[in-house]
Amino acid sequence: MVAANLVEVFTSIQGEGPYTGVRQVFVRFSGCNLSCRYCDTVHIPGPSFRFEKCPGKRNFTSLPNPAETDTVARIITGAVSAATVHSVSLTGGEPLLQADFIGKLSKVLRAGGFRIYLESNGTLPESLAEVMPVLDIISMDIKLPDTSGYDDLWDRHAEFLKTGSEKEIFVKVVVSSGTTETALIRTCNLIKEVDSNIPLIIQPVTPHPGLPVRPPCVETLADMQEKALHYISDVRVIPQVHKFMGQL
Repeated sequence: MVAANLVEVFTSIQGEGPYTGVRQVFVRFSGCNLSCRYCDTVHIPGPSFRFEKCPGKRNFTSLPNPAETDTVARIITGAVSAATVHSVSLTGGEPLLQADFIGKLSKVLRAGGFRIYLESNGTLPESLAEVMPVLDIISMDIKLPDTSGYDDLWDRHAEFLKTGSEKEIFVKVVVSSGTTETALIRTCNLIKEVDSNIPLIIQPVTPHPGLPVRPPCVETLADMQEKALHYISDVRVIPQVHKFMGQL
């Protein structure tokens, strides 16, 4: 049996990207291959993971890590039906670090009518290729140097996007007050080289106490969108809506 280290399984609304507002089951994986400067998520695997006993009620109980695929599938199918949620969001951390688990779990869930929505940092194209047959929607990050602290991910991002473009995919880029036009245009060109119709979501970084990056002003966001539209046909500015609403 395949198992994975998880943080939590819960039901909420999607708060980022073009599917903002839809109801999803979230499976949050622990562990990440990056440590971005704006990240507010704990990635160290714990001895247990939590899950909701009633969907959306935040009445959590715990089970030990690592979690087996059958256990997680039973939690999800016992709580919701495919008709009552848009999809199952595999998020993190970085889910693709546990690709075998994704493959097994997604196969079971898709057989029950669920759609699989992968949220990834876009740096593990080989792992993405392994699970492509069981995915429906891919949310891919492009990590800009000024916000993430990484400046050598462009080639990995390009390979990831090319692989993922066989399915429905969109790109999300977190921007800060320090984001340069050069980084934005490089992002746009990377997308355009694969398909200029792939949506680009410009997401202003959400400020948190102690984090070293701040969001751009409204005028700067509008200027970023205008510049990006010269390269990409669908560019949207969408903040983390779930944070404003107090959702998980």
